[in-house]
Amino acid sequence: MFFADYGAHVRILEEVTTLQKLGYEIEILAYPNGRDIDGIKVRRCWGVPFNYRVIVGSSRHKIYLDVLLAAMTILHGLRHKPDIIHAHLHEGGLIGWVLSRLTGAPLVFDYQGSLTGEMVDHRFLPAESRFFKFFYWLETQINHAADIILTSSTHAANLLAENFAVSPAKIYPLPDCVNANTFCANNYSDAEKRQLKASLGLPLDKKIIVYLGVLTPYQGVDLLLETLTRLKQTRNDYHLLMMGYPGVLKYQQMAEAMGLADQVTFTGKILYQDAPRYLALGDIAVAPKISATEGSGKILNYMAMSLPTVAFNTPVSREFLGDGGIYAPEISCQALETALNRVLDLSTGKRQRLGYYLRQRVITHFAWDRAGEQISAIYQALLSGEPLPTVNPRVTPRRLSGNS
Repeated sequence: MFFADYGAHVRILEEVTTLQKLGYEIEILAYPNGRDIDGIKVRRCWGVPFNYRVIVGSSRHKIYLDVLLAAMTILHGLRHKPDIIHAHLHEGGLIGWVLSRLTGAPLVFDYQGSLTGEMVDHRFLPAESRFFKFFYWLETQINHAADIILTSSTHAANLLAENFAVSPAKIYPLPDCVNANTFCANNYSDAEKRQLKASLGLPLDKKIIVYLGVLTPYQGVDLLLETLTRLKQTRNDYHLLMMGYPGVLKYQQMAEAMGLADQVTFTGKILYQDAPRYLALGDIAVAPKISATEGSGKILNYMAMSLPTVAFNTPVSREFLGDGGIYAPEISCQALETALNRVLDLSTGKRQRLGYYLRQRVITHFAWDRAGEQISAIYQALLSGEPLPTVNPRVTPRRLSGNS
């Protein structure tokens, strides 16, 4: 799909926007569902009358949509031969591999997590299922088919090399990035923020904890609500602003059943262009994602907005936050409660200094302009046959005591 205001869609949008500035002509081939973005050329495959909703995660509906997308891609690609095929997700990687063989265009695979890992995380496929072995085999073939693989984190790069035996020579870590000019708290006045808070019914005398993302168990939403039931036993100086979809009604009912109705506000879907304005309301951010194989680009949005961020101590969180994260050392309600208590207990000055550090880290290491130049260099090397550029896969964080 494209565009759906979360996750991989944001990476695609920012990559395309950046590459267009560098002079590339880009056409996105996508499912029929999703919304159009001004300035982005999208060609959509044929659809079916009973499914035009946005699909989050693994779904059986994607099987027939992938067949339709593959047919359209091959027909269109043979008529208008591309110079480069840049495929996202494993479905795109498989279709792109076929088109690459037919046209001779190099294939760049944008890898954002394990296919089978996502299926397990989304409870679409149990790890002990006989189908798991087939999909693992298919995932392995797709991983090896591309000329170059870009990964959304160094952790993903290591996963490819260690678990799927992909040659390190074809893996280029290109971590998710953020536009720090757009995601900047200083773009919004105190009066604007008070007005938006009033429209949402947020308390003015409490610290606002913000969450922005998909509302699903693998994102840690269930665990976060369970953690709040523990936190409310000892303090009442916070309010959670829960932004995202799907399952809004489900989680509203869950919060009410847990006695959290007065501590959580649900906004539903937030358009990507509105995300900075809503994040500007936060004093603290939380990213309780429990998936070990996927990226977590929302953390970079939090960092750019100068928000002290609580996350589980996963490799992806560490790569982005470095020593500036407030980490829960294990995936549990107790650990998350302890981390939230730590950041809530920080003085306003300490929170501001930590937020400043995180924003500077984003500007220094995770800027889309720099990432676009790296992608362009890879494109040009593939087209010219020259040696591929050297990409440093690791970010060395500065020390910041007291927060790791």
